[in-house]
Amino acid sequence: MQTLPSNLELGWPSYQQSTVERWKGNSCSRQLDYIAEEAPVSLIYNNMPHVVMLATPKDLEDFALGFSITEGIVQRADEVLSTRVYQRSNGIEVRVKITEQRFGCLADKGRNLTGRTGCGLCGSNNLDQAIRPTNPVNGRLAVPATELCSALDQLRERQTLNQLTGAVHAAAWVVPEQGIQYVREDVGRHNALDKLIGLLLRSGRNPADGFLIMTSRASYELVQKAATVGITLLAAISAPTGLAIRLAEDTGLTLVGFARNDQHVVYTHSERLTHTTYPTLL
Repeated sequence: MQTLPSNLELGWPSYQQSTVERWKGNSCSRQLDYIAEEAPVSLIYNNMPHVVMLATPKDLEDFALGFSITEGIVQRADEVLSTRVYQRSNGIEVRVKITEQRFGCLADKGRNLTGRTGCGLCGSNNLDQAIRPTNPVNGRLAVPATELCSALDQLRERQTLNQLTGAVHAAAWVVPEQGIQYVREDVGRHNALDKLIGLLLRSGRNPADGFLIMTSRASYELVQKAATVGITLLAAISAPTGLAIRLAEDTGLTLVGFARNDQHVVYTHSERLTHTTYPTLL
């Protein structure tokens, strides 16, 4: 797969600086603040516009590959033949060349709409597109709960853009006994995950060899995207939705919520998360 990255110095930045008034009680000071950016990103396959997403204008080659895989546009990374990023005055074009066989299937999807920052299912024309069947996950990954807690502590230091702006989500891939391997950030939680999955596949890593941490709620599309590439454990710092829990149960994925401060709640398939002591169930 050929990838031609964009020139970030000439393109859309991931954040801007602005002078703001910061108030604390009756005291006010003028300070320099860092503001996260989001930009319209148009994904164009074989010269056909497919969808426009609002995303952090960073790591867009990873985003294009991850989105292509998790949305079922391609089945394998090698079916994405090339990716080119074009900076425009009104947004960013990501032109993706895929095999003719996959492009023929894409023409029937009809998703030429806009996806908002917080929307993981925007642009679907019907219910079958929005709620797609997901294959079961079969990995035998075992994760000590202590490793989950350790990775959560590590993640704070790895969220470089969020440390500046306080406005973006992170997706982290963790390998047991090795810690966090990769992190991607975006204003949209589903975009962050697509970027992470794209990075894993471009790096030749097997997503099933590690587990996933999301600094967001665990929504349906995150479970769907994780299961699509064989990830068997997803931990989120906030709550899951009911639809996410049902999908995780059906696909065999271990879903963990409220993962923070040495605490967590296991909603499905608890056998993958191992604890050194047996809990007392009240």
